[in-house]
Amino acid sequence: MNEYKDIWVFAEQREQRLMNVSLEILGEARKLADKKGVKACAVLVGYGVKGLADELIKYGADVVYVIDNPLLKNYTTEGYAKVIADLANEIKPEVILYGATYIGRDLAPRIASRLHTGLTADCTGLDIDENGLLLQIRPAFGGNLIATIICPERRPQMATVRPGVMKKAPKDEKRKGEIIEIQANIKEGDIRTQIFDIIKEAKSKVNIEEADIIVSGGRGVGGAEGFKLIQQLADALGGVVGASRAAVDAGWISSDHQVGQTGKTVRPKLYVACGISGAIQHIAGMGNAKTIVAINKNPDAPIFKVADYGIVGDLFKVIPALIEEIKRIKNNEMA
Repeated sequence: MNEYKDIWVFAEQREQRLMNVSLEILGEARKLADKKGVKACAVLVGYGVKGLADELIKYGADVVYVIDNPLLKNYTTEGYAKVIADLANEIKPEVILYGATYIGRDLAPRIASRLHTGLTADCTGLDIDENGLLLQIRPAFGGNLIATIICPERRPQMATVRPGVMKKAPKDEKRKGEIIEIQANIKEGDIRTQIFDIIKEAKSKVNIEEADIIVSGGRGVGGAEGFKLIQQLADALGGVVGASRAAVDAGWISSDHQVGQTGKTVRPKLYVACGISGAIQHIAGMGNAKTIVAINKNPDAPIFKVADYGIVGDLFKVIPALIEEIKRIKNNEMA
């Protein structure tokens, strides 16, 4: 066990652009590494990606391992799993973290299998205990409890982390680190999947995970028609529309908008919860918003316990009044 050290982050990139979640996890890895007195390292895989290594260093990496090979231009499970597992077997990291993206959720279990170690999926928190073990924290049993999972017998300890729950470290333009280029031991025969073309799915109309302002509707909105009012308030504020699981399950709005434990985790500057009771599963996805405003006609709704500002009233009366006031302020500013 003593030969394993350092904390690695899989630096996921697409089309030579780092994913936000990779930088978020790198920020957390930086804290964990400082706590353990080890290095925070990033593993960058692809083709023509070496130029991204400096950015990873500026966001907290001490070392960036770059595996650059034409066979790794497009993500394939076999190719990426082989080169990362080979590197882990050689360098022996104590921890490897991945974003809980489509790629991370596909890749991490394959690497865990190759390395004969465990994996905790969809973590929302990480820490180091008094024995130096990684505490992998995630909701369990439908969000009714928080489980802390450890991997005491195998190495590396591995986890995927939900996007949006960690904070990126401040970018330090003067930060220095080491870039190590790795020659991948990979050949075409190692990759059974052949990619002939990539056809991108039409982008989601909303990207609530990166929005600064979100106006969300819940069961209290009353139906799909009610979300038109939510959209009007979001437009007035320059934000996007979110929703609770109850509203999505009812078919009032698409799952792209869902915030919560089974939806997306968000961290906006302003979150306006309209007709949302405040179930723990919803709070898990938006509780880190900088400012929370709740509108609900039930004064005992749990959402008011986490709200910075609460309005007890009928949202169909409150929201139009808010929109009118926002318009008035904007008009005055333009006058």
